[in-house]
Amino acid sequence: MSLFSSVEPVRFAGADAESEFAYRVYDKDRVVLGKRMEDWLKPAVCYWHSFNWPGQDIFGGGTLPRPWLGVPVTQEMADTKLDAAFDFFTRLGVRYFTFHDVDAMASAANLKDHAHNLRKIEEGMAAKMAATGVKLLWGTANLFSHPRYAGGAATSPDPEIFAWAAAQVRGILETTHRLGGQNYVLWGGREGYDSLLNTNLRQELDQYGRFLSMVVDHKHRIGFKGTILIEPKPFEPTKHQYDHDVAAVFAFLERYGLTKEVKVNIEVNHATLAGLDFEHEIAVARNYGIFGSIDINRGDPRNGWDTDQFPNNAQELVPSIAQIVQDGGFTTGGFNFDAKLRRQSVEPSDLYLAHIGGIDTLARALLAAADVVSEGKLEQLKKDRYQGWSGELGKKILSGGHTLGSLADFATEKGLDPAARSGKQELAESLIARHCKY
Repeated sequence: MSLFSSVEPVRFAGADAESEFAYRVYDKDRVVLGKRMEDWLKPAVCYWHSFNWPGQDIFGGGTLPRPWLGVPVTQEMADTKLDAAFDFFTRLGVRYFTFHDVDAMASAANLKDHAHNLRKIEEGMAAKMAATGVKLLWGTANLFSHPRYAGGAATSPDPEIFAWAAAQVRGILETTHRLGGQNYVLWGGREGYDSLLNTNLRQELDQYGRFLSMVVDHKHRIGFKGTILIEPKPFEPTKHQYDHDVAAVFAFLERYGLTKEVKVNIEVNHATLAGLDFEHEIAVARNYGIFGSIDINRGDPRNGWDTDQFPNNAQELVPSIAQIVQDGGFTTGGFNFDAKLRRQSVEPSDLYLAHIGGIDTLARALLAAADVVSEGKLEQLKKDRYQGWSGELGKKILSGGHTLGSLADFATEKGLDPAARSGKQELAESLIARHCKY
């Protein structure tokens, strides 16, 4: 029996549900603007926080006992974890999961053992996926936990570490391909620096660009049809990471000629650590054409680090989800629950309660966002604010019909004296709030 088998399969029971182990809002088959709720949200469970998080912090050891955790992880432990994970996925009623290579496999002392152990757990995953219908949203390599990666992986000052990382990525990229994964994610956990005093910035950026180009080339070589994603984060564990935010990632992709090949996986907590709103990062990614997928969580505004808490405020998410609704939904990604239990949530059933609450929060935000988009008032407010650019002068400026001098002459000759117009921010905020009734 699995550690998580004490909970009956989680079903939609409506707002008056008596059990806490039921969805109150998330009805996967409910049609919202012509699409099933499940297809809009594509909720996914992550392997690392859900099954590998022991509940430790820098002041104390783990509080969440898991029979498969230990050093080293044996194949038997990895298989037990696999059973527990898919038992959890199916009881929770989600169709997608995500994982790092070392999250799932037995420990390995060298690259040959690594490849063997990864292939072994891949075989187990393939069987579980075939039996349950659960799919892989994305796979990734852990290139940050092992001491060898203290100075980075792709940006390491040691080319042998770069080579080890290449072997590790090749393995999990090919595994992701064989398992039918929809994406492959690179999170540069230590692709940055702690001090510029000992860092050759240009060297490391060129290495990072070369590494990513190699990943893209291998994707095409093996016929992987999924999307390569980079996950931005400003700092922690390094002082500064090169993939600081979406704009920084886009600039990096532009420099190395990869804007047509790579998109972004945006995490809520990473956006706020960068001093940005979540909806800002989505808007930038959409407008640069690199929006891919989302790690859904939240941070604590009083803490300056990545707390990875489950989302619980639907209204905060509406502006972000409204953008996705405007685009007709994800083309490649989904909402991956990159969130972990608090150290005092020691019962296995707490993992169900956390995901149920988070998925219901997403469902509430989706319904409100659909109302906002359908109503059209927010979009009309934006159009009205920029209406001048649809007129003769605006069109002429944007089409290159004016030089700086001719435009200055025009303004002078016409005696232009434009007054400020209301941006109606308070109204825009009220249009969001009034729909958060679910």
